[in-house]
Amino acid sequence: MAEEENRRMASATRQAIADLARSAREERGLSQEELGRLINYSGAAVSKLETCKDGVTIKMLSLLDRELFDGRRILTKLLPYVDVDRFPPHFRDYALLERDAISVCGYQTMVVDGPFQTEAYATAVIKGAYPAVTTDAAEQFVQARVARQALFERTHPMPHLELVQEESSLLRQFGTPATMREQLWHLVELSKRPNITVQVLPLNCGSRGEHAGTEGPMKLFERPDHSRVVYLEAQRRGLLITQPEEVSELTQRYAMIRAQALGPYESRDLILRKAEEFT
Repeated sequence: MAEEENRRMASATRQAIADLARSAREERGLSQEELGRLINYSGAAVSKLETCKDGVTIKMLSLLDRELFDGRRILTKLLPYVDVDRFPPHFRDYALLERDAISVCGYQTMVVDGPFQTEAYATAVIKGAYPAVTTDAAEQFVQARVARQALFERTHPMPHLELVQEESSLLRQFGTPATMREQLWHLVELSKRPNITVQVLPLNCGSRGEHAGTEGPMKLFERPDHSRVVYLEAQRRGLLITQPEEVSELTQRYAMIRAQALGPYESRDLILRKAEEFT
């Protein structure tokens, strides 16, 4: 019964890994204990993988590929999809696209943009959402959000990243004052990287009768084939827009939002001042 429950709760990708590993092991006439010895794991660890009881690691999958699939990357190629499965369903398509994007531009209004969030800030945001999620689900979503920061470390190619953040989101406290200070300092440090630009759209943006961001947040990204896609999200619903005329209109709107924002250096100074206010 426990095995059936584990499989029911596991994603389709995770189940596929379990089934492939078990089938290949049985074809080679190996017990779980024998396979465990070959890869320096216990038989219990192999059992947990085959019954979807535990998560998987690239190390274990690489060793299983070596022993069961003659070194071909049958299992390790599936690992990125296991990572994506940790996201809420409405976000999974976007997560795959973001992972490979060569350019990502975002405008955010309520909270700091996902990949730019610290773990403490992400935890406060996710645990405070409604309807509430279980502790296990919250931890899973937090780790998935933190994993998106791999985008910052990619070098081949190095992505171009832009973020326009509403000033109001820098004032909205999630977690403790220390959590907010850390989050804002983190935003500043990221903004110093040569491929990352962070700008703030000030609270008084609309005082002159112009505010291009009233329709809400958006994310624009360029794929490796140089096609462009826009992602919109609201109330746990996600929408990917690929029609060229719609993408063009939203790209122009984003350009106006960016033009109405403070410059990168002014924005950095403002973020640092806001950080000092959380005492």
